[in-house]
Amino acid sequence: MSTEQRKKLGILMVNMFIAIGSFGIIIPILPAYLESIGEGGTAAGLMIAIFAGAQLIMSPIAGKWTDQYGRRKMIIIGLSGLTLSMFIFYGSNSIWWLYASRVIGGVGAALLIPAIFAYVADITTMAQRARGNSLVSAAMSLGIVIGPGIGGFLADYGLKMPFLISAIVSLVAVIFSVIVLKESRIEQPSASMNNQDESMAKKMVRSVKMPYFIPLIITLVMSFGLMAYESVLGLFVDNQFEATPKEIAIMITSTGIVSVIVQLFMVDRLVHRYGERMVLNIFLAVAALGFLLSLLSPSYLFFFGTTLLIFLATSILRPVLNTLISKLAGDEQGFAMGMNNAYMSIGNVLGPTLAGMLYDVNIIYPFILGLILLVVTLFTTVMWQKQSLNKKLKVKVE
Repeated sequence: MSTEQRKKLGILMVNMFIAIGSFGIIIPILPAYLESIGEGGTAAGLMIAIFAGAQLIMSPIAGKWTDQYGRRKMIIIGLSGLTLSMFIFYGSNSIWWLYASRVIGGVGAALLIPAIFAYVADITTMAQRARGNSLVSAAMSLGIVIGPGIGGFLADYGLKMPFLISAIVSLVAVIFSVIVLKESRIEQPSASMNNQDESMAKKMVRSVKMPYFIPLIITLVMSFGLMAYESVLGLFVDNQFEATPKEIAIMITSTGIVSVIVQLFMVDRLVHRYGERMVLNIFLAVAALGFLLSLLSPSYLFFFGTTLLIFLATSILRPVLNTLISKLAGDEQGFAMGMNNAYMSIGNVLGPTLAGMLYDVNIIYPFILGLILLVVTLFTTVMWQKQSLNKKLKVKVE
């Protein structure tokens, strides 16, 4: 990559890190804060669902706007939405205002994330795209790791202090982007302009006809499985292995560290050596193996190892899926990334909800469901790849 490309990627990584990290700051103190205002588990669950729901509804529209109005504007507006969300969180003790802040935050994330990945597609070649996406994904993972740690430290200075610092850091990111970030493309794609009046329902229907529909489905399944796994992780190891809060925290932090290392140093090399589709098949199988081993775990350490295996697989799958969708999207990068975000949000909403219900029936049911979905997805992916190859061969013969 050229120096200019590295500079632009660096700016995108800073924005992604700040956006995800500033949200992660509030995670460790959220239960205590909700308890301090007379709220409990229901409110905590709604915080996740409302954010993901707003992101889901807004993502297809955000993708259109990214193509129509430019990547830079959407990144700045998205960061501004996240900033406003944090300031509302800091300034209010009303649960309804807190819910409103989650709506604004979800909309902000929906505007920001597709625009960042579309920006990556604009400034990289096909050969460089996996590297660009893995770097931005690593910045996201690093924010997930560092954010909660900072939040736990700041909580010593008051429950609301993490909210204030999060809001200020997000505001700095907005100012930084306004000054430094430049638009990545001048000409707007005609396909996006021709479809600019589509409703969200029409966009979802249109996505089914796209060549990257199967990767979108894989994104949904991966998000569903990962969020389902994360939502019952602490409860499961506490119930099965009597894990302490410290052991659970070490497990979660370790998964984040693995994600960062993998995305920085492994993804690009694997894609260059084996190609996106082979990597996709291998690590869907690895993720499925991880869910199977989770069902058979005899101890906390064994379960810890399988958890690292699952997160290693998903850390590779995420940037590879982004790259594959981007390569198949052509000129409609904003639309494709918006739909990618929408399908991911569907998984983020359904995963924790269904996993919690199944866990109350039997604690191993969420893992069985995840295993079944991954096996079906792997089979579907292999069949899709065979069909795509056959079509290419027919075109060559003709």
